[in-house]
Amino acid sequence: MRGHDLAALRRLNTIAVLRFLRSQGPGRPQSLSQLAAATGLSRPTVDQVVEELTAQGWLTEASEPASGRSGRPARRFRFRGEAGRVVGVDIGLHKVVLLLSDLAGDVTATEREEMDPDMGGAERLAFLRARIERFLDEQKVRPEELWALCVGVPGIVGETGRITSVIVPEWSDFELARRLGESFPCRILAENDVNLATLAEHWQGAAQLADDVVCLLIGHRSSCGVLLGGRLHRGHRGWAGELGLHRGLGLSHAHEVLGWRGERRAGESEVAALARAAGASDPDALEILDRYATRLAPGIGALLLAVDPELVVLSGGMTPAGEALTPLLTRQLRDVALDVPLHVPRITVSTLGEQGVALGAVRKALDSVEALLCDATGPLPSVPPSMNR
Repeated sequence: MRGHDLAALRRLNTIAVLRFLRSQGPGRPQSLSQLAAATGLSRPTVDQVVEELTAQGWLTEASEPASGRSGRPARRFRFRGEAGRVVGVDIGLHKVVLLLSDLAGDVTATEREEMDPDMGGAERLAFLRARIERFLDEQKVRPEELWALCVGVPGIVGETGRITSVIVPEWSDFELARRLGESFPCRILAENDVNLATLAEHWQGAAQLADDVVCLLIGHRSSCGVLLGGRLHRGHRGWAGELGLHRGLGLSHAHEVLGWRGERRAGESEVAALARAAGASDPDALEILDRYATRLAPGIGALLLAVDPELVVLSGGMTPAGEALTPLLTRQLRDVALDVPLHVPRITVSTLGEQGVALGAVRKALDSVEALLCDATGPLPSVPPSMNR
């Protein structure tokens, strides 16, 4: 074999070992024999790759050897998630949520701050940049330690990161990733917030066991994220799932029936009061939710007929009322098809709360780092010296 062929083969061997150890997580270190069996590589090859990756700072030997066996315990190795950091951000109209994670997906810090919904585009960008910088400074994250930053926004995001926003008009036709790249020397990604919520549900939420999923954002804004075959379906220009933009489906006006004039406890939001009343079988609250389900059903039913998912996840501002809304929505959906009842997949409610979008941003940032580490066309990037210990 020629020299460059051998180098490529060594890189592929390195990728195989690194990818498998990352998939196992820090809690499941692997012996050399286990790595050889999982990757199909020979024991000497695995030994060489592990030694190189350990010297580069990507692997470390497990501190506690396997127990229950006589003789010298096998050496076991794990991926060093602490070798770097990623940040996931959700910037909506009213709030910003930030999550800090290591490269193994372990979230180590969170922050939430309210925002002025009337903030202009330039002011919003400055606010976002300042909050990220403050967050990193408070967590003592040096610039070289940050591998990727992903921001979720309420708008259509193209493949290049260009935003089309109806929520923040000044951010329409705006390259957020490029502008943030002027301040943060790492991979910068921008993505639609509902798409990121869908990734989060598949990673750590209600859709972990499903691969064909519709994640429905419900509340003052209606939109959908679609997962097909375990992969996010964005569409050719990133418009997939944006049913709220279709005038004929009526999703953009569905929230208008959600007004609640019943009892509200001190400090209780309107949504929380409505959800509490519906949970107590209040007829007025259930009627409001039924009218809401009636307005949602045509658009969601059209998507179900087009995609035929195995699971629908309800997320967004109306999830507190999700348990009461689910049977009402199921009943309304069965009546949207012609001649025969529509098969309605299982509908469940997200348990990720308001961190769902930021958590999906963490997942997308981690995916971008994995793509970099597993790029067979170039050398393995080095762990920053400050993290290689």
